[in-house]
Amino acid sequence: MSTRSASSTARAYVRLAKLDILDYYLGVLVVWTLLAPASRLEPAVLATMLLFLVGEVFMMAAMVALDDLTGYRDGSDIANYAPDDPNRRVARKPLVAGTLTERQVLGFAWVTALAGAALWLGAIAIAPHRPMWTLVVIAVTFFFSVQYSWGLKLSYHGFQEFFLAALGWAVVLGPYGLATGTIDGFALVQALLFGLGPLLFGVYSNTNDVEGDRGVGRPTVAVLTSPRGNALFVALLSAVEAALIVAAPFAGGPWWFPLALLPTVVLRVQQWRTGFVEGDILVARKLGIDAHRVTVLVLIFVNLVVRG
Repeated sequence: MSTRSASSTARAYVRLAKLDILDYYLGVLVVWTLLAPASRLEPAVLATMLLFLVGEVFMMAAMVALDDLTGYRDGSDIANYAPDDPNRRVARKPLVAGTLTERQVLGFAWVTALAGAALWLGAIAIAPHRPMWTLVVIAVTFFFSVQYSWGLKLSYHGFQEFFLAALGWAVVLGPYGLATGTIDGFALVQALLFGLGPLLFGVYSNTNDVEGDRGVGRPTVAVLTSPRGNALFVALLSAVEAALIVAAPFAGGPWWFPLALLPTVVLRVQQWRTGFVEGDILVARKLGIDAHRVTVLVLIFVNLVVRG
């Protein structure tokens, strides 16, 4: 294999792993700032956070690779990334673009899944705490991540939206439990808010992909409801997020938490209006990514102020 060919293949694997979508990985930063200042720099805590994060990267790479493989085989990715759609970058789907083969993608998925499992086991082994609920959260998260579009194909049986949120909850609760051995109300609220972030740009992707998903029997809410029903569902999710923000002070957060998170609420209103009033779904999806990252930055700031 020539150097140029090897470089092209490596880039295809990077695109397959979707390494540019880092939003789930930000959960470890939220967890680290939630910790008491005295424990943040403890070697065992830092090593646990690092192993969990790298394991998460490998686990997510396996999940999205299997999702791409299933989407390619059932035709939904070919439909959703049609050459006549200038808004979707086909290079992000190496199977559709022809830069990787099915065998390469499947091999990559299994290697990264095994690496992710090994790294998470390593994080558990060296963690300061190993409460049973945390071990269950981590084990269930790993198992169902691999089964998201492969094996049980959870996303093809009506669990897609719940999984997108639950994955975000788990990647906060898991490392937080390993570091502290417990959970409190304010940390739980932050985990719930964090998980709603990826969901609230995922549902806009589902809205854009409704015809392709309907064609292969993938029952997202966008497929199962009318356009009006789907718009109301997304509005409800945004309202739940706002309610959690308002409730945070009652769960141990500072009284000014809702004021700090006001940019998130404003961005959600703008996102919904852009997607469902103006009809720019993919622009709204991008606003959702921005809103999630703003939320994470604010959570980090709040935690550093409150925890010290």
